[in-house]
Amino acid sequence: MSEVLSQNEIDALLQALSSGEVDVEEIQEVESSTKVKKYDFRNPQKIAKDQLRTLEIIHENFGRLLQTFLSGYLRAPVKISILTVDQFAYNEFSNAISNPAFLSIIDFRPLNGQILMDISTNVVYSILDRLLGGDGTEKQEIRAFTEIELSLLDSMIEKIMPIIQEAWGNVIQLKPTLDKIEVNPQFAQIVPPNETIALVTLNIEVGSTEGMLNVCIPHLVIEPILDKLSTKYWFSTEQKELSEKEMLAIKERMLETRVPVKVELGSTFVRIRDVLDLQEGDVVKLNRSTDERARVRIGSQIKFLGDIGVSRNKMAIKIAKVVKDGDEYD
Repeated sequence: MSEVLSQNEIDALLQALSSGEVDVEEIQEVESSTKVKKYDFRNPQKIAKDQLRTLEIIHENFGRLLQTFLSGYLRAPVKISILTVDQFAYNEFSNAISNPAFLSIIDFRPLNGQILMDISTNVVYSILDRLLGGDGTEKQEIRAFTEIELSLLDSMIEKIMPIIQEAWGNVIQLKPTLDKIEVNPQFAQIVPPNETIALVTLNIEVGSTEGMLNVCIPHLVIEPILDKLSTKYWFSTEQKELSEKEMLAIKERMLETRVPVKVELGSTFVRIRDVLDLQEGDVVKLNRSTDERARVRIGSQIKFLGDIGVSRNKMAIKIAKVVKDGDEYD
């Protein structure tokens, strides 16, 4: 943006021009000179900023879904948040990975190629401790993973594949599969060293243990769908309205949906001792009188009241009243 001159500066400039201290041709020559912009050939910027922003939105959703899954899977408080989304050369990322590492190589089908998910080893040790019955708070020494530990971690990562699929669902219908787990960064060369990657860095907290979760997405993998990674496409897709044909199809499916219908004559509480002593002919007293209408539940909600009877030699109920929202029967 051009600098705005004050009135005193304008007066001084006019005076310098009139006195010959400043040459007009020199000013014009400076203005017409070509401006040079630095370009790093080792790190070409192949992914636009709005495409990086879309990747951030996708992985914000991924972080929320993964946080919910891990909280239940580990039975521990888990917090995941986005830190940065940027692009680098692959060797810059791979050189920064510690050894041993926990690297999940994931096939990104139907796209050609693989992505890499790197989780800090201190977080992985905490996850393993919880999976094996511990509380995840004990500090672990840096060591290689055992076969049993890798088997447990493999099972957990497999369960994360549907989460990745759901997070990307608004852009492409992925079918991600876990190819393998590597603990040595040298054996995880998924693209050439100078290839551009998008690197999404998330902060992950499992209980009191905090670390990083890096998702490395090569430019070669997402190149076919880069046009779909613009924020304009993203939001236009999100706000797409259903057509009349789609609404009709949804309505027909809903009308064909089967729901459980249960009729309650009454209920009561009985001690286990009494249940064990029950014999044929014993009477269990319910909490409702014989002149009360039976309750009809649709799913878990009471929706009708009716009278018990017989129809074609089978027990039946005749609907006598529709229960409206707000009526209390529980």
